[in-house]
Amino acid sequence: MLKFPSVEEADENGLLCFGGHLDSVTLRAAYYQGIFPWPFEENFPVSWFAPPQRGVLFFDEFHIPRSVAKMLRKENYICRMDTAFEQVISHCAARAEGTWITPDIISAYTALHQEGVAHSVEAYCDDELVGGLYGVSWGKYFCGESMFHLHAGASKAALVHLVRHLERRGATWIDIQNISPLFALFGAEEIPRHRFMPLLTDAINTEAALF
Repeated sequence: MLKFPSVEEADENGLLCFGGHLDSVTLRAAYYQGIFPWPFEENFPVSWFAPPQRGVLFFDEFHIPRSVAKMLRKENYICRMDTAFEQVISHCAARAEGTWITPDIISAYTALHQEGVAHSVEAYCDDELVGGLYGVSWGKYFCGESMFHLHAGASKAALVHLVRHLERRGATWIDIQNISPLFALFGAEEIPRHRFMPLLTDAINTEAALF
């Protein structure tokens, strides 16, 4: 397996190193070592991160805010998995802050999807894709990468569907890398890297079929 520098060498912002190739082999090696890519911009060397505080969502602390539950009952989104991966990642790229979901990122994660490693959750309304998310998974590990919505609440519907699905398959948490206000609403928290790494190793090396 391709070796990265130790995650303990990352700076206070989590930046570990630059360079390398954005391909499925490199991405597999990075995630196994607790590292993820976050390109600054297209045509710039890839930056790799291992933040000192990691955003996670433990399912035993997951809760759906009352307003969200009411919205989900009213809207009745239909959620599916792996039916429109390339559309989901393209929508996420169009709405990403800056330009971190570059064409190279799209190509690399699409390759992972074709290898059965990257997955998407889609929210439909009247057969129209209106929200979703994508991430990667090995063993009992799932790491969320990005999400989007065209209808208010559609990405929340996709997240709830994902958590319920993973919970049924035996997973107990997901890696969200950095906490956003949306994930904070659902009970996500930050844990120190020294606590995250054993959780990662255990989950990623546990045989499971989450998808």
